[in-house]
Amino acid sequence: MPRLRDLGYVIGHHPTGPLNAITDVAGVAVGHVTLIEGTRTRTGVTAILPHGGNLFQRKVRAGLSVLNGFGKFAGSSQIVELGTLETPILLTNTLAVGRAMEALVAHTLALPENGLVTSINAVVGETNDGRLNDIRALRPTGDECLQAIASAQTGPVAEGAVGAGTGTVAFGLKGGVGTASRRVGGHVLGVLVQANFGGHLTVDGAPVDTLAAHDADGSIVIILATDAPLDAGALRRVATRAFGGLARTGAALSHGSGDYALAFSTADRCEPLPGDALSALFEAAIEVTEEAILNALVMATPMQGFDATTGLPASVDALSLPKKQ
Repeated sequence: MPRLRDLGYVIGHHPTGPLNAITDVAGVAVGHVTLIEGTRTRTGVTAILPHGGNLFQRKVRAGLSVLNGFGKFAGSSQIVELGTLETPILLTNTLAVGRAMEALVAHTLALPENGLVTSINAVVGETNDGRLNDIRALRPTGDECLQAIASAQTGPVAEGAVGAGTGTVAFGLKGGVGTASRRVGGHVLGVLVQANFGGHLTVDGAPVDTLAAHDADGSIVIILATDAPLDAGALRRVATRAFGGLARTGAALSHGSGDYALAFSTADRCEPLPGDALSALFEAAIEVTEEAILNALVMATPMQGFDATTGLPASVDALSLPKKQ
């Protein structure tokens, strides 16, 4: 499947990294477990690792922003309080949050340096994939969540109906996982999104008639990574700007939407950046989020599944954009 830029659509002004992915930030790794089984299972889990070491022992600075809190973002209060991230981030479906937390605890306790650890802030984001997935079947399992962590790699990132995006729906179309990156003032900012929300789709500023039924509710989790030496307060501000990219896609930002953005820095040091440098990162956060959402849509494939709310088969199509002239 072609990505958005392969179709001739260029979002924003800042140049991309070489992969146009969150993994353009050195050391960041992504792993997916995708579960497509029978006629009812359409779900999965995605792991994002800020670096390949022991995160509990070498925490990274992080900031969280919540636009609408109709969701379950595990570990959020400690991130807000302390401004650090001490486990990998797992994204999955709503009813799998507990199992994902248990997997992160098991992963962290098993690391050799953590023999005396007695408290772990496991970080898990979710969206509800119950329109295409029998979410009550309790998949992914804890072992499948651990597989996503173990499979995480640097380099190209699979997009569309994979991992945590396997059963998601956006704008009444097949949603999924998307990613993008920007180079700004000698630094890199990357994003990965789990798109599962509604609204009236807009692509590169132009409304798109999808012929799909209008959806309003749904959720999105936005994970931003950067090598810029930002403190937790600045990272929270970067995360907040990601919602500008969400709005540009035509999102409804409804009562029933859970909209969460988490930004972390891989830099060893922390230093204040001048206002113009921060403003450029803010603009880049808007651009990458918009492009990542659209990548999720164009990279997704049509899917049939099981609507857990009605007990009936369900299907959604992916977005087919014409190549831009």
